[in-house]
Amino acid sequence: FWRGPLWFPLNYLIIETLQKFDAFYGETMQVEFPTGSGTFLSLGKVAAELSCCLTHIFLQNEDGKRAVYGGVKTFQHDSNWCNLLQFYENFHGDNGAGLGASHQTGWTGLVAYLLWKHGE
Repeated sequence: FWRGPLWFPLNYLIIETLQKFDAFYGETMQVEFPTGSGTFLSLGKVAAELSCCLTHIFLQNEDGKRAVYGGVKTFQHDSNWCNLLQFYENFHGDNGAGLGASHQTGWTGLVAYLLWKHGE
């Protein structure tokens, strides 16, 4: 879905805007998502999919790894560190690894709201 660094606040604003447009248009407006897939979704469903992508950066996958920590073994495997989340400035567009400053708890902390909203 992403090309280049992923900036959490900008993506959050896109999700919020898609939700507002969905409240107005409902199922009458659908877009192809992901592009080139031939699958058409309402704007609300696109917002939910994007939200899911953002939250899964921080959640453990089936192997117990978090995308946010990329290949950093200490944060992925050490029981003293693996559950301590850091909120990076931006994220790698292909694998979700955290980039830039790791103390951006303001805007990047919006992930807590997305997790709460979608029940993950």
